[in-house]
Amino acid sequence: MDHSAAQSAAAAHEGPGQLRVVLVLSTGTGGIGAHVRSLAQGLVAHGVGVTVCAPEAADALFGFSRSGARFHAVDITATAGARSDAAAIGELRRAFTGSDVVHAHGLRAGLLSDLALRTAGRFPGLRPQTPLVVTSHHAMLATGMERRLQRLMERRVARAADLVLGASSDLVARARELGATDARLGPIAAPPSPPAAVPRETTRAALLARAGADGPDGPDRPVVLAIGRLVAQKSFGLLLDAVGRLADLDPLVVIAGDGPEAGALRDRVAAGKLPVELLGYRTDVPDLLAAADVLVVSSRWEARSLVVQEAMRAGLPVVSTSVGGVPELVGDAAVLVPAGDAAALAAAVREVLTDRDRRDALVEAAHQQARTWPDEADTVAQVLSTYDELVQRDR
Repeated sequence: MDHSAAQSAAAAHEGPGQLRVVLVLSTGTGGIGAHVRSLAQGLVAHGVGVTVCAPEAADALFGFSRSGARFHAVDITATAGARSDAAAIGELRRAFTGSDVVHAHGLRAGLLSDLALRTAGRFPGLRPQTPLVVTSHHAMLATGMERRLQRLMERRVARAADLVLGASSDLVARARELGATDARLGPIAAPPSPPAAVPRETTRAALLARAGADGPDGPDRPVVLAIGRLVAQKSFGLLLDAVGRLADLDPLVVIAGDGPEAGALRDRVAAGKLPVELLGYRTDVPDLLAAADVLVVSSRWEARSLVVQEAMRAGLPVVSTSVGGVPELVGDAAVLVPAGDAAALAAAVREVLTDRDRRDALVEAAHQQARTWPDEADTVAQVLSTYDELVQRDR
């Protein structure tokens, strides 16, 4: 749907017949929250009545209640619990009253939303036939018993949803394999990033000074940037494995983010005396992107990585593992290496840092590739179109 068609669809929902949508997400601090915030704001601009159900902490971080949407606090925890889940389902039932579409983001949000809708017949104002859309944002990477439980939950959600939107093609294929009646690609656009707030040289100087590299040769030291939650999926340990193979280039590796693996990574950096700075959670991502020489993504899996989109739009070369939706996102505009291969990762980073022509070619290709991506307006228009389809099907 193009922008003019989206405006026509929006006009159809103004007035008494306003479409009412509930967006649901669980705990999270990354791309899912940013996407839901963007989606909520876009839908409100199109005349849709939007309620966002999420934990209070997520609203504080992403500002759902400042997007024009109504915010309904629901504590959907990352792991199951009889009491917490029962309380969450009760709150969801209240939030779903009078809704036309429920759109859950992530597996836990999808499961609890389905349970709330399935008991709708006992509650006035709730319709059991309310369409359920579930956006699949992540692959399930657990092992052992946890993997079996996750697979059962995946299958339950895939089969319960009226529509599964996969953030990447492999997630769509996975949903179909698990029995989804309707699964489609639902690309997630990165919200436009503000320009760097301070000059590149200022941020570089601060990073280098933090690492004790503010001498006369400091400004020329390569800065390798990684951004993300410090969790197993991101495989920051692989990046640390690659650092030792780049000692002759003397790079400064900076990792922005926090998470449960922070302590282990910090211990490993100290034990190996690695040239790595763990920055913790940062709000100045545009400044970091402007200051770095290359962005490295070492993940075991990614969908349509928001930080990759931000880096390529900012003109920062990207080296990434070839996983999930990354290849279809970047095309030939980034250097891709096999997952888990520290030697290949180090070689790719070396190539970008030492070959100026290659780096310039990647930057130009990145700008061209970015022009092919759907923007936020396209994403909202696509989602609104699916809501229309489901509501009409339900009538």
